[in-house]
Amino acid sequence: MNSKPDTDRSMRGFDKTPEPPGARAKRGAQKDAQKDAQKEDGASRRTDASADATPTSAARARQPRRLPRDDHTAQADTVCGVRISHPDRVIDEQSGTRKIDLVRYFEWVAPWLLPHLQKRPVALVRAPEGVGGELFFQKHATRLELPNVTQHPGLDPGHEPLVTIDSAAALIGAAQMGAIELHTWNGVVTNLEKPDRIVFDLDPDPVLGWDRMIEAATVTRDLLGELGLQSWCKTSGGKGLHVVVPLARHAGWDDVKAFARGVAERLADTHPERFSAKMGARNREGRIFVDYLRNNRGASTIAAYAPRARPGLGVSVPLAWDEVGRTTGGAQWTIANLHERLDALRADPWEGYAQAKQRISAALMRRLPRA
Repeated sequence: MNSKPDTDRSMRGFDKTPEPPGARAKRGAQKDAQKDAQKEDGASRRTDASADATPTSAARARQPRRLPRDDHTAQADTVCGVRISHPDRVIDEQSGTRKIDLVRYFEWVAPWLLPHLQKRPVALVRAPEGVGGELFFQKHATRLELPNVTQHPGLDPGHEPLVTIDSAAALIGAAQMGAIELHTWNGVVTNLEKPDRIVFDLDPDPVLGWDRMIEAATVTRDLLGELGLQSWCKTSGGKGLHVVVPLARHAGWDDVKAFARGVAERLADTHPERFSAKMGARNREGRIFVDYLRNNRGASTIAAYAPRARPGLGVSVPLAWDEVGRTTGGAQWTIANLHERLDALRADPWEGYAQAKQRISAALMRRLPRA
């Protein structure tokens, strides 16, 4: 997300791409696979990414290792020091993905995922019985302890502590407790009252074709550009796209939300046949809802490289703008095929994001009268 990768070094670790999680459940245990697993079990390398690491620098510091092909080795059900209960329980009937497959995915993708989680309060969507069962949305620490997460009392008055996930062990701990989705706030715990990004969640009427989503993201980017703001895009892992605007920590929550609402309403006013700035299925018929409410204090958005608790386990994936037109859907990448994209990357799709210290100034607000 933050810096251009050193191609030779940052991609070297992905030469050892794991089999897609879930594939092992469909294969018999072959002798040579068992030998590979035993060798790689003994050679596993786990080093937490630092709190200030960029995705690409984290990838260089902590290369993903190939997942063992045979889960029945001596250490199979202990990952990053966390004991995994019921590892073979299927959590997604559609893909056959088991709990241990999700755990191994989190372990593997940690160098890419952790920089998007560092210091940000995280809300979890827990699916103890899998994606077909009841889902639980958890924003705060509870008596059901999440192994290795960091608690931050006092940041959300009147509530239990907020939590952050700052290490691979915390990722695995969340997965052990049934977490699949990881949603992050638009601010960090060290300066929580000054958000450092705006998120526009482009949420389509399900009848619309994907070409309309590509068009909507491009129009949103162009309007933001006219206002002097750079933006970046990612898939939602579900049915839409997210347009993200990084900010310097300057304006407060109310001003940032007001600006986001102004942008959404400008899009709806200018293109009423394409966009809606009002919630509700009726207001979204044949159009795309520009969800600016993601910018409330306490609201959250699925983190980049985090999966969704939906059949197929789609993943939210950062894109370069010149890639958006070639995408096929919000859940184009899943925990089973994300390795194909990471293998093919030769540059950071969000290059320049961290350097874009943009401000919502009073003059900028005046350009959106409703803001």
